[in-house]
Amino acid sequence: MNARVRVGLVGAGSWARRVHAPGLADHPDTVLSAVWTRRPEAAAALADEHGARACGSFAELLERVDAVALAVPPSVQPELAVAAAEAGKHLILEKPLATSVEQAQRVARAVSEAGVVALVLLTLRYARRTRDWLAELAETGGWTGGSARWLSGALLGDQYGRAAWRHEIGALGDIGPHVFDLMSAALGDITSVVAARCDDNGLWHVMVEHAGGATSTASLASRLPIMPTAIEFAVYGEHGLRVLGREPDSQAASYAALLDDFTAMIDSGVREHPCDVHRGVHLQRILAECHELAGR
Repeated sequence: MNARVRVGLVGAGSWARRVHAPGLADHPDTVLSAVWTRRPEAAAALADEHGARACGSFAELLERVDAVALAVPPSVQPELAVAAAEAGKHLILEKPLATSVEQAQRVARAVSEAGVVALVLLTLRYARRTRDWLAELAETGGWTGGSARWLSGALLGDQYGRAAWRHEIGALGDIGPHVFDLMSAALGDITSVVAARCDDNGLWHVMVEHAGGATSTASLASRLPIMPTAIEFAVYGEHGLRVLGREPDSQAASYAALLDDFTAMIDSGVREHPCDVHRGVHLQRILAECHELAGR
């Protein structure tokens, strides 16, 4: 990079404070330049901590940056993302991309028309162990099925449980994008949802089909009294079974790897990426199909 990318952070919640802000401030190719949130005191505190400027409006933030990192609920993200893209700003987007397929498509259109970089924060995909696991699966081939389980009590605690929007989207919206993205990367893009069920406590069971004929299942929960979170991905086929377990404390490293790709894309002019905004639209369609089949 000839110059560090000036990034503006929108949001000052737990994820913004723990991952976005320190990651942007510490990366050699980015600088956290500005912070804006609808709570001025929160923006000021986070900006002061990292030597950034607290902005009084989203428009002011856009004037001061080259890129925008959004750490906001999915109901708020589309409007801000479209405005940022139309202003020519590169984007780091939260998952899920939106609350509907139509909103997600609108963000993708704005990104394509503006020609900006837009990556979705699918942190699990950027972990080194995940990349190595996927590389081995691609090299070996012959996988016919798989399963995933992500069982958590995150919404029972204070760190995530205080966010009303996380309760609204539940495990499917919060965890589902990670799971469906990784299983798509392992077994081929998901082409259809075969079955989806959700119980009264928000526990989801989903079965999907993949391009090439593989099938996989997923169990997702964020209100089970499980600590630490149980995460396991598995694929099986003619070469046996390959399992990927949870990699603890990898959030900072995964975010740094995302920023490596993000800044390299800005510098090179490349706009396509496995976790770009179009992947976000694909995942939004899967979520919508799950809701439709489950009648929720």
